[in-house]
Amino acid sequence: MLQKSLTFDTQWLIPDLEDSVPSGEKETARRIVTEHIPMLANAGKKLAPRVNSLSTGLAEADINAVVSSQIIGISIGKIGTVEDISNVEKILESAEKKSGIKIGSTLILPWLETAQAVVNAYQICKSSNRIRWAAFGAEDFSADLGISRNIDAANYNSPKNIEYGLLYPRSAVAIAARAAGVHALDTPFTQFQDSDGLKEEANLAKSIGYKGKLAIHPSQTEIIESVFMPTDSEIERARAVIQIASEAKADGRGSVSLDGEMIDMPVILRAHNILNDAGLSE
Repeated sequence: MLQKSLTFDTQWLIPDLEDSVPSGEKETARRIVTEHIPMLANAGKKLAPRVNSLSTGLAEADINAVVSSQIIGISIGKIGTVEDISNVEKILESAEKKSGIKIGSTLILPWLETAQAVVNAYQICKSSNRIRWAAFGAEDFSADLGISRNIDAANYNSPKNIEYGLLYPRSAVAIAARAAGVHALDTPFTQFQDSDGLKEEANLAKSIGYKGKLAIHPSQTEIIESVFMPTDSEIERARAVIQIASEAKADGRGSVSLDGEMIDMPVILRAHNILNDAGLSE
């Protein structure tokens, strides 16, 4: 699969050493991922291998194996406290020294997927300069709370299909990440053959503040990008909002409207956010 990933139309890859690997094959998986890192990096892929959680006792060996100048960071699950991040940083610092790379250069993508993690989400997201994103993990969160997921018919326009048990934690992680100045990434949609369900769930995530969604299959990336990347019309309007607001400021006008909408600071800020999400700036 790692060799095949060279053909995937996606820039980021998260080679998994955790949930998808049986317990008896951890060392083999670690070796295979480590051997493929140079090839993937040289092909322009941005890598953040998903290592085993601290509680497994495997995280340190995983981190020591994958850390190099050829990865952007690591992804690690079951982060529940600031102390967990501190422990990950200590392991990373040691691995960076051994690899001869700059201390602090390896980023951390923590998965917030327990009740404890949701309660501590802001503190976790704010605890390290290595953290640029935070991911919500619905599967492990549901298991931690002992609740069932309702994803057989992911039609979020129908109240009976909304996963009410996940609305609060999902929103809490997005809000905490925003307050801490990092990007929230939504949980993967595990029904990878259900394109409509993926689109609905991605739209829900976007509507509550997520900046992206993790994929478990290459067929999902196009749909995810179509949801989270601003449309041409959104970009055009954002530019119009910023232009008319700039003109009003230059003319000393305190209020202005565009197509019947009052253009105030929240609208202007939203316009800037749209352009930032599109990789543009004004």
